[in-house]
Amino acid sequence: MRVGIIGLGFRLGYLARVFSAARDDFEIVGYVDPAPAGLSYAQEHGVSVGYAFQSLKALIEEGQLDLLMVGSPNHLHLEHIRIGLERGMKIFAEKPVVTSVDDTMALAELLGQYGSDRVMVGLVLRYAPLYQDLRQAQAEGQLGDIAAIEASETIPPYHGAFFMRDWRRYERYAGSFMLEKCCHDLDLYNGVMGCRPLHVASFGGRRSFTPDNSPQGAGANDLEVYHRKPSGWEGSDKVFDSDGDIIDFQTAIVQYETGAALTFHTNLNVPDDYRRFAVIGARGMAEGDFVRNYFKVTDSRTSERLEDKNYKASDLSVHYGADEQMAEDILRHLTEGAPLPVSVTDALEAGLLALAMDQAMKTRSVVDMTPIWQRFDTALGRSQ
Repeated sequence: MRVGIIGLGFRLGYLARVFSAARDDFEIVGYVDPAPAGLSYAQEHGVSVGYAFQSLKALIEEGQLDLLMVGSPNHLHLEHIRIGLERGMKIFAEKPVVTSVDDTMALAELLGQYGSDRVMVGLVLRYAPLYQDLRQAQAEGQLGDIAAIEASETIPPYHGAFFMRDWRRYERYAGSFMLEKCCHDLDLYNGVMGCRPLHVASFGGRRSFTPDNSPQGAGANDLEVYHRKPSGWEGSDKVFDSDGDIIDFQTAIVQYETGAALTFHTNLNVPDDYRRFAVIGARGMAEGDFVRNYFKVTDSRTSERLEDKNYKASDLSVHYGADEQMAEDILRHLTEGAPLPVSVTDALEAGLLALAMDQAMKTRSVVDMTPIWQRFDTALGRSQ
């Protein structure tokens, strides 16, 4: 299988290793990236990434590719996906797929023209064993009709500081933090709800990574945590005085078409971090945490514990065992046509929810997503 990469950053350098481990004939023939931050990682782990090409068109035309992997900065995804689709490529795109409502609609029109099955997405948490167990419990009727989900994604200070120093600190490149980082989680809970979000409210801002909170009189060792994770393209050493425009905390409330509700919180400065959920239904309650590796289901009437599991962390995966499974499933999809648990339209819907959260936060209003869904369906070519 001949593969080309555009945007050989940290994530694609890592995935080059994971996909290569999943299939012996997975051959990366080349990449396009003027400053490939993930190159050294791939090479250190014995993964050849072929030759550097000067343009995406040259990579596709000369590489005779079976798969194009898009890991460029988020704001460039639409154009790179467009070029791949126009040349008949199968494409794997990292999340978020695009960064704005307009780009979402433009990609939806392309999918309507070329077919949504040509684009796969890196919403890796859909492949996590914990999430698969949650959906299994739901399918078996252990939860009943979902009334509410309480969920969060928090990250520790070293990772939060990375966002303040990396190119992802600029919304013009990455989209918002809610979109860039939390589209994973929003997609998961959209999947559990089984319908679209309808009304959205949100509040947030920056309260931790501000000049007033910069450590005073600390030695170099005390500040090491904020520089532990290296930044890539457009990187900076500034943390508490970052020139970025992203938030460092945000809370949102969402009502879905069924009337069920989601509350979601994210924070970039949580030293004992967690990524947890409580799904509360008419028959039972499911609780889990991707970071602390547990899953529980409790019957509402009897309080009987129906499920009580812990998961062992993977040596290779950085997403709770999901990365390897994603690679295996995508490769099986490409070679055998096996179905995938998440589609590019799922990814775009999660992205639109994140963008609605940001609109609600900035305007201090409740956003009605009905017009967005009408526009999205029209762009996809779906009948109203």
